[in-house]
Amino acid sequence: MKPFLLQPIFGITLTLIAYFLSGKIKSKFNYVIFNRVLISVLLIIAVLLIFNIDFETYDEGGKYISFFLGPSVVALGVFLYEKLEEVKRDLKVFLIAVFAGGITGMLSVLAILMLWQVPEILSRSLVAKSVTTPIAIEIAKITNGLPEITAGIVIVTGILGNAFGPYVLKVTGIRNNKAIGSALGTSAHGIGTAKAFEIDQFAGTYSGLAMCINGIITALLAPYILEWFLS
Repeated sequence: MKPFLLQPIFGITLTLIAYFLSGKIKSKFNYVIFNRVLISVLLIIAVLLIFNIDFETYDEGGKYISFFLGPSVVALGVFLYEKLEEVKRDLKVFLIAVFAGGITGMLSVLAILMLWQVPEILSRSLVAKSVTTPIAIEIAKITNGLPEITAGIVIVTGILGNAFGPYVLKVTGIRNNKAIGSALGTSAHGIGTAKAFEIDQFAGTYSGLAMCINGIITALLAPYILEWFLS
């Protein structure tokens, strides 16, 4: 058994089985909380804990699946090209919305952390919680945060945005798929974008573009907003 666990095929197989089972659970219990990404993560964690398997062993295969995140982001350019004329018409409003969303995301988490009087290191680690993990980790290094905390919270943010984002937006009266996609991409990065594509191709396209632009905005402004807030 142990030789199998040490092979990359273990992590790949476990991930695919977890995602397959999450689909079965989702189809049987069609509730918001039974989100496929969330259920897949919980199933993988459960297997690792039950069989006392460390993450490094799982990641021997898991990293190959993670590798495809890069090409998948690049592939979003195909959808952007297809919807380019539509995006151009909405560009001004779109950029204002993403900029406002990105700034609000940073200020809101800093305000909540300050209200709870948490250690400063958490503010430095979580200011970039809404951008994709590689960018967030680099920002955490610049702000003297802990990349390990940043990575974990970024993933949780994406999962929660994927699971509950569309529901919250619809409850608040937002029905336009472009707006929903922009909100998901701005607040829940790649995992939110995956959910946006389940809704509609327009939503996915706007979400992918919002994810990229918010990453740039956060990378440029997060250190300055953090220092201003902490001062």
